[in-house]
Amino acid sequence: MTPTPRRPILGVAAADPEYANAYADAVERSGGRPRVILPEHSRQPEHTLERLGALLVVGEDDEDPKGSAEGPERRTGPDDGPELDLGHSRLIEAALKANLPLLCVSLGMQVLNGAMGGKVGRSVSGHGPCQQDGQEVSAYHRIFISPGSKLAAVVGSGGFVRVNSRHHTGLVDAQRSPLLIASAYSLEDGIIEALESPEHRWVIGVQFHPERRNELPPHFGRLFQSLVERAEEHLSASR
Repeated sequence: MTPTPRRPILGVAAADPEYANAYADAVERSGGRPRVILPEHSRQPEHTLERLGALLVVGEDDEDPKGSAEGPERRTGPDDGPELDLGHSRLIEAALKANLPLLCVSLGMQVLNGAMGGKVGRSVSGHGPCQQDGQEVSAYHRIFISPGSKLAAVVGSGGFVRVNSRHHTGLVDAQRSPLLIASAYSLEDGIIEALESPEHRWVIGVQFHPERRNELPPHFGRLFQSLVERAEEHLSASR
């Protein structure tokens, strides 16, 4: 009898277990085993990442800051105060050093940028969630995904697509780390919607929310599927 292959373990780094649930479900649906990593688990990042095939770093929808889209930058790097989660930054740095497959979502993308030497967190308008019938719902806008990018290869195509939007801070090219390339932009104002590392095998950050699968075209679920596949490859290579 052929043994059932073990599913790869993927770390899901989040500020609290409740926020990690949707991402853990996405990993499960894609064939992986999620392991939630909370800030208190990040004090020894190399130890935390042991036996993981990949890392998923997620940030909560950021609160609406004071100021306008032209307001000052609020965070500038991995050691620049509590708003930039130091635990997540250290996890990202350790994952990059180990060439671990890495997906960073929402505020997680901004933490990735900060951990790699970029500036993070400028107030932006028109990207936060909306109120509808007394409930908070996602906003939507069109972005352009660069053909030939890793993101385009994963989701199946580049070009124009409509995505969800739930953030009040964002990046423009002036804040981007020189170690990362922008692979997607908002058409309305040029806010960066995706980043990736050309020096690593699979490091992608997205500002939109692929875990909210009813709000995006179905092929964006391939982000989680591809991460699980890369996790399997990483674990096989390290055995």
